Amino acid sequence: MEKPAPAEYEILDLLRRRWSPHAFDARPVEADKLHRVLEAARWAMSSFNGQPWSYILATRDQPEAWQRLFDCLVEGNKAWAHTAPVLMLSVAALKFEHNGKPNRLAQHDVGAASAMMTIQATAEGLFVHQMAGFDTERARQTFQIPEDHEPMAAIAMGYPGDINVLPEKLKERTLAPRVRKPLSQFVFRGKWGQSAL
Repeated sequence: MEKPAPAEYEILDLLRRRWSPHAFDARPVEADKLHRVLEAARWAMSSFNGQPWSYILATRDQPEAWQRLFDCLVEGNKAWAHTAPVLMLSVAALKFEHNGKPNRLAQHDVGAASAMMTIQATAEGLFVHQMAGFDTERARQTFQIPEDHEPMAAIAMGYPGDINVLPEKLKERTLAPRVRKPLSQFVFRGKWGQSAL
């Protein structure tokens, strides 16, 4: 299912096509595609080139590992993510490696890496759905995440699936029009809240 963004200004087609579906096909993601998606994250920009991102990867061909990550999701996300062939967890290193000082941009940089990953996935015919709904403490314990690292988002990835298998509420959300704030509400000039456009 395609659901291109109704952009007001012309943007790259990959950006228009990127969206976060709830229906995934269970077929596996080919290893070479998955590697290219992860390589895109690798080349994201970051403060001091600190590269504070890590990804815990779980694929269906290793069912025990996949289940461990799936078990960290909240029930609402389990209702649809159970068909995703790839699950991941993004993690931010909260300190710079080069000097041990706090990295206040770590979360921003992990988001940038995940965005790059998502655009590459779109180019590969894959879709990505990032989730805040997971148990961070369970994830920390399950995967032995160090204290100076923060679990950021759970990620489902795969090929688009049949929306008719979704619970009715999720099907409605999937079919609803895509909506974004206009630029005038978040691009300011001169002072906060004063639209630049």
